[in-house]
Amino acid sequence: MRFIISIQYPNYLWSNKLSEKKDTSNIDNETNLTDVDSAEMDKISDKEISDVHDNEEDISNDEININLQKQVIDLKDQLMRSLADGENLRKRTLKEVEHAKKYSHITFVRDLVSSVDNLQRALESVPDDNSQLSEPIKNLIIGLDIVEKEIITTFEKHNLKQIQPLGEKFDYNFHQAMFEVPTNDTEPGIVVEVSQKGYLLHDRLVRPAMVGISKKIEDKEVNDKKKDEN
Repeated sequence: MRFIISIQYPNYLWSNKLSEKKDTSNIDNETNLTDVDSAEMDKISDKEISDVHDNEEDISNDEININLQKQVIDLKDQLMRSLADGENLRKRTLKEVEHAKKYSHITFVRDLVSSVDNLQRALESVPDDNSQLSEPIKNLIIGLDIVEKEIITTFEKHNLKQIQPLGEKFDYNFHQAMFEVPTNDTEPGIVVEVSQKGYLLHDRLVRPAMVGISKKIEDKEVNDKKKDEN
């Protein structure tokens, strides 16, 4: 024989049970949402951090490129300056070498032309009429004359040229006025006498020509000269 025992709970107990289930369900749901939000936030944070790192790398690469470009420009500038300095040094060296070739013996030339002056003075002292001279003396004079011409030719071969300004306008760059010659036959300032020839080595003055230049005779000087003649 069976006995069925029916137990009835009061209504308030059933209400509490249902409320507890709902609360538990809500907590589980909130926990699940919190877990989802946290995962999403982690994903977003990782992406943002990655983007920031990428941006930092881009900025860093840009700065490196700018610095490299500046270094390239500086190196090009230094290279161009070095090339220019080298070219200037080469030109200056060539100029100095050429200058040395042209003028290194100028001191020797000055001494040599003085000796040539003495030779020319000796030849100028020979009388025009040398018929009274002995044959050996005549031959000596002829030989000295030939030597003088050969010396002048050798001078010209090495770009040493005589300055013979007779009849030219006085030029203080090449002439040295030693005296004045009063005359009305030529205009003032003309070289009318040459007491010593000058020389040029290439374009450089070795020695100026010693000259006398014309000077205009004043009226008073003309009258005094006429009185002296009378």
